[in-house]
Amino acid sequence: MGQAVLWGAVAASPLLIGALLALVRRWPDRLLGVILGFGAGALMASIAFELWEQGVELGGHLPLIAGVAAGALCYYVAARILDARQAKRKADAGGPSLAIGALLDGIPEQLVLGIGLASGEGVGVALVVAILVSNLPESIGSASDLMAGGMRRSRVVLLWAGVAVLCALATVGGFALASVVDDSFRAGANGFAAGALLVMLVDSMVPEAQKKATESTGLATVIGFAFAAWLALAA
Repeated sequence: MGQAVLWGAVAASPLLIGALLALVRRWPDRLLGVILGFGAGALMASIAFELWEQGVELGGHLPLIAGVAAGALCYYVAARILDARQAKRKADAGGPSLAIGALLDGIPEQLVLGIGLASGEGVGVALVVAILVSNLPESIGSASDLMAGGMRRSRVVLLWAGVAVLCALATVGGFALASVVDDSFRAGANGFAAGALLVMLVDSMVPEAQKKATESTGLATVIGFAFAAWLALAA
């Protein structure tokens, strides 16, 4: 259990670190866009080479696709509720949407990590670095947008600390559940994370990056994809 707590904290820490980095200095919009683009590319690679590939190997296509549909629907509904609330306040939903995406991705992803630890599977350095590469830009961009929208710095830190804690607890939960769930459940959890991420990427992260970095977004995304794909394949 101690190992699950340790790795859960390590995997979730980039979410809080990114928010703290957003507090340290004001990041220029263009740089934020490049960071978000890089993070979007890294998340695409994570979906293709980790979540999807591992899901098929674990439980086949049916539980994976069911998980993808559930994750996509959950993010879509949550984002629409958020959009409606933000519209009443006349605020931008970009930052909160990224936070929702991080939560809906992080919980099932770290749940699977905990199950793997309980099953005796090791945690590779490449996996840890891949999580850092994808989560850090997401939290930096979201925290910066939230503060630009008027949210107090203390609330931004509390929000991302909460997301990080919930994701870390998911690793512990996965470790505890390992003896009562099968590979189909793990495949479905992978699919849930992938589905939520795909909708978040298209609806929020890529448009935010494009708005801030304009013509540099595509290049940053390709570099992020290539780097994260190399890490996944080297593991």
